[in-house]
Amino acid sequence: MTDAVVGGAEGSVEHAVIARYRMPGDGFGEPGDRAVVRAAQKLLAQVIERAGVGEFDGNEFGGGEVVLFAYGPDADALFAVMEPILCDLPFRPANVVLRYGSASDPATAERLVEL
Repeated sequence: MTDAVVGGAEGSVEHAVIARYRMPGDGFGEPGDRAVVRAAQKLLAQVIERAGVGEFDGNEFGGGEVVLFAYGPDADALFAVMEPILCDLPFRPANVVLRYGSASDPATAERLVEL
């Protein structure tokens, strides 16, 4: 894995972990691929809730990719519980953005992690 910091100062607003995966095909992936993502989502929701680090907020399929969203007060803590499940998903290329504050604040820092 590689990572890089993009952006400015850390904010105290809700943080985010946004994982993006390339799916087979041009649209929504194959039915079996979507089932793999749904199973991972259930696991993500469970581990996030169990650890008390935030909430899993869902996904967006389309354009040959899927994006998974989770939010909480600490992006690093959130990613720490999510990372093993995110790394197990077979779809590549893939990356994760850890956002340390509000999406609307141009000074919000982000870290990009390649899976």
